[in-house]
Amino acid sequence: MENVGVLMTCSMSAYLEGELEKRFKLLRLWESNSKAQLLAGFGESIRAVVGDTKCKERGIRVTNTPDVLTDDVADVAIGLALATLRKICLADGFVRSGQWRNGDFELANKFSGKSIGIVGLGRIGTAIAKRAEAFGCSISYHSRTKKQNTNYKYYSNVVDLAANCEVLVVACALTNETRHIVNQEVIHALGPKGILINIGRGPLVDEPKLISALREGRLAGAGLDVFENEPDINESFFGLQNVVLLPHVGTDTLETSKAMADLVVANLELHFLKKTTTDSSGLSSTCKLFIYLFFSKLGDYSMYNVKA
Repeated sequence: MENVGVLMTCSMSAYLEGELEKRFKLLRLWESNSKAQLLAGFGESIRAVVGDTKCKERGIRVTNTPDVLTDDVADVAIGLALATLRKICLADGFVRSGQWRNGDFELANKFSGKSIGIVGLGRIGTAIAKRAEAFGCSISYHSRTKKQNTNYKYYSNVVDLAANCEVLVVACALTNETRHIVNQEVIHALGPKGILINIGRGPLVDEPKLISALREGRLAGAGLDVFENEPDINESFFGLQNVVLLPHVGTDTLETSKAMADLVVANLELHFLKKTTTDSSGLSSTCKLFIYLFFSKLGDYSMYNVKA
């Protein structure tokens, strides 16, 4: 397969790079002679995907579409909390299966007034907090550093946060440091009455430990929009009645999809409108330019060539 090219956009392990080089024509974006000027991301986490530092070293601008998806993801977080606590999915199945005529549905738990712990108080975490406050919930959080512009209670570690909340919402970015940030110790601290909501990234949660806790009643429930191995998720989730599962649809609304597309186009236009006939990299207005469009959620990396 030496005639098959693999584009590597950020540094990976030496072993992986070596194995790829044995089998394919490995192209490292930051070492290539490509005249790429811009990597326009259709999503928020594109900078982590493509290796922002390497791109900066080559003078390649990286853009993403962060703010337009904040509201949708925050809405889904609240929706998952409501669905999990009020057992909305189970109640729907109860009606559809004809069981209602045999008696009332079981009692559920209220969301209003709950103590909410948020892991990651960025744009999305803050939007979730504002929505939860409207339900009369108290808010606490954990982040890398204490925020100066909020009165929410801060915890310096996730275990203490989990021990002091009823609903733990995971909304932080996925990094080497945050992988499995929700581990067995955190789940134990959240306890048998606790609810876990994950709208961040699947690997933020140790899924085998989560499944075990849900199955054994050491955690009351979970609402998940993201998983470790999407879309081939752990099938052990399917048999659990105390978990609500979504197919990573946190940003999937017609309105936000259009807004993200508009922002990608705007990023492209702004980039080239600011270029002179010949810019500092020596590119003339008549040469071929390369624009890489990355769809970071799906892992669908497509490259398009356009004429300037």
